[in-house]
Amino acid sequence: MAQGYEGDVTVQQCWSALSDDPKAVLVDVRTAAEWTYVGIPDLSPIAKTAVLVEWQSYPSMAVDPAFVERVAAALGDDPDGHDGKVFMLCRSGVRSVAAARALTSAGFGHCFNIVDGFEGSPDENGHRGRIAGWKAEGLPWLQR
Repeated sequence: MAQGYEGDVTVQQCWSALSDDPKAVLVDVRTAAEWTYVGIPDLSPIAKTAVLVEWQSYPSMAVDPAFVERVAAALGDDPDGHDGKVFMLCRSGVRSVAAARALTSAGFGHCFNIVDGFEGSPDENGHRGRIAGWKAEGLPWLQR
């Protein structure tokens, strides 16, 4: 755990873990604007719901000082909540690293960063969501 969290996973590895492990959760740390205008992961095919907690808020992009408390509250009072696998998702896999580190520092035992995030890197035309990430891999998502 040299990077300050358990590790990096692909979107497919995340989907498999969420499907196979009842305690595994997905925390989408993007902004409310991104959830609204870009979409969110749809976990209904595996009878789950993504936890939506902003790491940074638009437009200031200031880190939410209550992020850890908000995630803990969203996960409920389950005593195993800190020991289950927590997969962090952002747009491209950068903000989610910082969020995974913060949760790990707060005592969450198994935090993972999802490489390429929801939309991945831009393609040759500057468009995201086409070459890597949750959307490009064809995993379920929806617009709110």
